[in-house]
Amino acid sequence: MSDIVDYRPYMENDFKVYVSVTAETDKEGSIVPLSFVWEDDTRYEIDKILDVRPAAALRAGGVGLRYSILVRNRQTYIFLEETKGVSRWFMERK
Repeated sequence: MSDIVDYRPYMENDFKVYVSVTAETDKEGSIVPLSFVWEDDTRYEIDKILDVRPAAALRAGGVGLRYSILVRNRQTYIFLEETKGVSRWFMERK
């Protein structure tokens, strides 16, 4: 049995965008995202985290921790999903 995970089936979705995230872990063990890089290589700073809860991404599909965030005075969501032991961040394309 191979340990190699093929992510192609998970990436074939027009609404799901996997993003690179800079995050820190606080002393309680919570993961706090600080910024993300969108698919055009633009880095966005996260101004504020409004809420964190387990939730589904209805348009993009997938389940994970949904962070409701404020970026440049606009509210959006960033998700932390775990698939086969691998954690990845994604957002929904509008």
